[in-house]
This record gives sequence, C-alpha cells and structure tokens, in this order.
Amino acid sequence: MSEIDHDHLESWRAEVRSWLAGIAAPRDEEVFVWGEGDPRLQIFLSMSHDEEVAYLERVRAYRQARYDAGYGAIALPQEFGGAGLPSVYAVAFADEEREFAVPPSSEIISVTTGLVGAAVSVFGTPEQRERFARAFLRTDLLCCQLFSEPGAGSDLAGLSTKAVRDGDDWVVTGQKIWSSNAQFSDYGFLLARTDPDVVKQAGITAFLVPMDAPGVEIRPIRQMSGPATFNEVFFDGARIPDALRIGDVDAGWKVAQATLGFERQSSGSGHRRKGGTADDLVALAQHLGLSSDPVVRQQLADVYVRTRLHAAMIARVARATASGDKPGPAGSLGKLLASDNLVRIGDCAASMLGSAMVADTGEWGQFAWTDHVLGAPGYRLAGGTDEIQRNIIAERVLGLPAEHRADRAPFSQLAKS
Repeated sequence: MSEIDHDHLESWRAEVRSWLAGIAAPRDEEVFVWGEGDPRLQIFLSMSHDEEVAYLERVRAYRQARYDAGYGAIALPQEFGGAGLPSVYAVAFADEEREFAVPPSSEIISVTTGLVGAAVSVFGTPEQRERFARAFLRTDLLCCQLFSEPGAGSDLAGLSTKAVRDGDDWVVTGQKIWSSNAQFSDYGFLLARTDPDVVKQAGITAFLVPMDAPGVEIRPIRQMSGPATFNEVFFDGARIPDALRIGDVDAGWKVAQATLGFERQSSGSGHRRKGGTADDLVALAQHLGLSSDPVVRQQLADVYVRTRLHAAMIARVARATASGDKPGPAGSLGKLLASDNLVRIGDCAASMLGSAMVADTGEWGQFAWTDHVLGAPGYRLAGGTDEIQRNIIAERVLGLPAEHRADRAPFSQLAKS
C-alpha cells in the first residue's frame, strides 16, 4: 500500500473505534478542581513492587487483546509478523486509543513491543522469530534494554561489557546501568563488545539474555524522588547460548541503530502525563494569590509558550511519521524542549512555594511539587542527554562543524589511553 487510501483509512478507523468501544469505556474529560484527587505531579511513577506488578499485568492484558485483534504491530511488515500498514495507520490508532480509558503504556512495555519485538522480527533467525517475536509483540514475555554503561551512556558505541566466544556459548562480563524495569523483565536486549581490535562501532554484537541466568545480578537504583525504576545489571561470567545472538557477530551497532529507529513506528499508548503542567502552575499561582505578580506572570507566560512549542513539535513529528518520512533531528528538538520545560516548571513552582517545597504543611497540592522538582533532572538524562540533543541540533539543523573526534582508532587502543 504505497499511497494512502483515505477511504480505507477512515473505514479502518471506524473498525478501531468499534473494537476499542467493546473493551473500554470512553475516556472522561478531565476537570481540574483544586483540592480534589491526586495532584499527579510525579514525573517517574512511585509504586511498590506489588503495585507495579499489578499495573503491568493490567497493561499486558490489554496489549495481548490488542495484538490478537490485529493492532499490535501495525507498521511492521507482514513478513515480520505485523500488519504491514503505513505509519499513518499507527498514528491513527494512537489518536483513537486516546479517546478510551485503556491502561497507559510504560517504559518496559514500549521497549518490549516497539523496539525488541521489532528487532527480533527483522534481525532474528526463523527459529528466534518463532520463539520470541510474537511473545514480545504480545507482551507474553517482557524485555528490558541493556545498552547504557557507567562509561558509555551518551557515547553508546564506547561500551566495554565484553562477550567472549566459548564453543556454542558467549561468556559475558561487565555492567549495565539505568536499565528501566529490569527487575520485571524475562529477557534483556544486550549490546556487548565482541572484538576490541576494530573501531568501536564495528566490534559490537547484540544478544538476548535471560535475566534469571546464573551470573546476572540486578540491583535496583533508588531515585531521590522515591521510586526504583532504574537498575544496575552486573554480568559475572554469564553464559549466553549463541542461539540467542541477534544478527551477525560484530553487527550489533547496525542492530542497535535500527532498533532505536523502530521507536518512531511503535503504535503504543505511551501518552502518560509527566509531572506538573502550565495549567497546574496557573492554578497554584491563583491559589497563592500570586497571579497578578508581574514576575510570576512572566514565568507563567514563558512556560506556556514553551509548552505550545513542544506540542507543535510533536505534531510535526507525527505528520512526518504519518507520511512515511523520518522525523530526523526534529525528535531531538522535541526531547530538548520537553526536558527543559519540565525543569522550568519546577523552578517556577519552587519560586512561588518557597519553604513549602521542603516542609509539608499539609496544604493540598504544595509539598507534592517536590515529586516534580526531584524527578525533572532524570528526564534530562533519559532517552538521550540534553547535551547530546544539542549536538545533534547544532550539527544537523544549524549546520555547525562537528566536534573533533579522537576515537577512530581500534577500541583496545582507546581503552588504554
């Protein structure tokens, strides 16, 4: 289907609405009333282990029903287990889905279905596709991402976790960090160095690793905002069968780049509110009697304008995706706008609240802003740091000269320097 048949798209939309109406109630329009309900100012959800298990079970039940109805991998080619429809159909599904009270997605669900499931479908062997692709796309199995390391976050190609071939197995030693929801995962999608004597991008291989395998240790990281969403994962001689290698040996960088590209085509919910908003700030200013203060009004206007700019950028990326184009550096602009505005929103709230930010007076909707302020810095790191986004924008949007690269030698030489 090279050209969009708009009549078919509209009839397909009607089918989607009918299916959603059969499994979920329409989403109620949210009416904000000061002093009522949860202020919902958390950027990273704070749940106990049991609460998060129950939450994931609700999301998985919905995603399994959705996959069985034919809406689980809309833009993935049919030969890889998807519906083979243009990306505009995935965007249309997300638009319709927002109108119904379905369980919102989470990081591990998005990674499992939108990234790992698609990667196994495209790069996996027939046996791997049979064993894993449907299980990931349907969320029968959950998979975390084992990419970042203490010394290789923004510069992912500099990773040093190594995998050494030993007969039909690979022996893995090293450490990964910031692995979201690793404690709930059945498998991890691992990048490891398999050849240190070539340039750093060339000697990486991708694997699936069972998270309960001997030699794999998961340590949750308690965030300053309360939850333990992220984890450290240690590999101490963990053995991975070669049958769990995804793609060719030393071709992991290609697999990783394609996998991250699948994210824009994933048709998940993923529209969970993150922290406080411009409207929340206006309500707070009105409650505190500061809405006429010229300095506060300037801060509110600044946040509002940036919120509208971010919404416009999201719409632009959605249009590009729907037309089949790659969003390109617009995604970096959107990410940078979002993380920067979260910090600005927190700063504005803190300037209005003063000591109420650090001492709970019992006033509704005041001390709760600490959840936002403590969570905002983490969003500047998640999904690519602000610094990396600025580099992408500088080089690919503004056409500025690229930074000097001193890492073109074989990785083993770089590691010694």
